[in-house]
Amino acid sequence: MKKQLNAIRTQRGATLIEVLVAMLILSVGLLGLASMQTTALQSNQSAYYRSQATVLAYDIIDRMRANRADALNGVYDIAMQNQACKPDLAASGTLAKRDVAEWLNSLSCLLSADARGSVVRDGRLFTISIEWNDNRGRIEDAKDDDRETFVYRTQL
Repeated sequence: MKKQLNAIRTQRGATLIEVLVAMLILSVGLLGLASMQTTALQSNQSAYYRSQATVLAYDIIDRMRANRADALNGVYDIAMQNQACKPDLAASGTLAKRDVAEWLNSLSCLLSADARGSVVRDGRLFTISIEWNDNRGRIEDAKDDDRETFVYRTQL
């Protein structure tokens, strides 16, 4: 009987230590899960921007195919530039000028405020370049190397 009492007395607090160790392991696991979720959200946003850049490159190419004569004459050629987002943009001028203004507006509205685009023609070969800031909200450490560039080449 005395041996049982000694065994019970020596085991005091062991369960509490096991619970604390289990809580520590669980909290580290939950922090890791939260970190993985954050990384997944950032990657998803980056993939969304790349998809939008692809759609916008196809958009200006389709506009140029619809107005092929002006495209081949260089009316759509623009250097890398940015235009502020205006959701209610009412562009005026020729069809090509409206297309370019609407396309640049779409870049800044759908990608980021500092998104830039260019259309470069070399004979019948066109190169569409779209550049945007892909820092996904990290304003405090935004750098030039956070910029992504999408380049699309096609022939009209």
